[in-house]
Amino acid sequence: MKRRQFVIMAAGSAVGTLVLPKLAFAAEGTIDWYTSSDTNILDFWTNHVKPGFEAANPGITLNLVDAGDGSGQLAILDRARAAMQTGTDPQADYFETGDPHLPVGAIDEGLYVNFAEAGLENWSRVNPLAMDTDYALPYRGSQVLLAYDTTKLPVADAPKTWEALVAWIKANPGQFIYNRPDKGGSGSNFVRRAILEANGRDTSKFTVDNYSAEAAEAMLNPAWDILADLAPSLFDNGAYTSGNTQSVQLLSQSAVTMIPVWSDQALQALANGVLPETTGLVQLTDLALPGGFSRSLVLENGTNRDMSIKLADYLLSEEIQSKVLTELGGFPGVSWDYVSSDLRERYADIIPTTIPTFPSGEWEVAVNDGWYRAVAPNVDRNA
Repeated sequence: MKRRQFVIMAAGSAVGTLVLPKLAFAAEGTIDWYTSSDTNILDFWTNHVKPGFEAANPGITLNLVDAGDGSGQLAILDRARAAMQTGTDPQADYFETGDPHLPVGAIDEGLYVNFAEAGLENWSRVNPLAMDTDYALPYRGSQVLLAYDTTKLPVADAPKTWEALVAWIKANPGQFIYNRPDKGGSGSNFVRRAILEANGRDTSKFTVDNYSAEAAEAMLNPAWDILADLAPSLFDNGAYTSGNTQSVQLLSQSAVTMIPVWSDQALQALANGVLPETTGLVQLTDLALPGGFSRSLVLENGTNRDMSIKLADYLLSEEIQSKVLTELGGFPGVSWDYVSSDLRERYADIIPTTIPTFPSGEWEVAVNDGWYRAVAPNVDRNA
């Protein structure tokens, strides 16, 4: 995925103005697969999914193609939609991640495979928290957690509710920091968790369609009071980092005791030694910090539709879902009962019972603007 973005696609596309990636024309036994995610995702498929799937399915080949950014992928989907209408080869089969609601009307027109009706043996394993629609296969996720130094904060004392977290921050001034909400997802989702707390933890109050300036003022102002009250207790009397990585660096240097951090970034930092083994990870249990899932799409009119469904089923296997954790640092798309027992034990403190989401668009603009105005008025937004 593009760093901290699960799906970034324009609402429409101008195909004639885009330079599409080199096309992979359908060949018998070849699944033409596209991604608009970061190189770590392409590497994961190249090194783990592709060899395992091809070994289990002799004669089938995965052709992995980088589609560039989200607009490039949407242009390929527009081409597939046109091919469906003309009965021609869409020259694509599988999309590593995407939004089945795009192009607009694609589901109603039958562009995507309905996984619930496709006969996947592993479909029942999908985590209900990850479900959005039967036309998208959730296979990896990421969520903001709290990472902390267990040499300073014993595991048994790590806060597991918002109230306990606020109390700990105030009782340990200078030992917590988060990044500015427009500079990285770990900080922005910490801010969003404060917003949800100020609104009765009711995620249904925030949707793409219900934004208005009046609603934003009424629902966001109480959160600004919470965060402004916390500011004097933060690192350096109210400092904020400029991104996810800088927060991790401060924790690794023992400059602070606790930070919000993306789950995949934290797991990879632990695996690579960027964070010491004494780093603990914990999730809030009253309402978790926000996150989301990446979801795969299969074209109904793809030349290699049936093989692509087999690939989707393989993606939900215990073998691959465990590697999502160990090799990618992501969360599994299946319920945790379907990853190995040793991994469930190892990550017991971060297994989510909730995965709240928060809309982007006008809400995101209002959150960022409001935070700078009401919480950090002395911070230069352009610095």
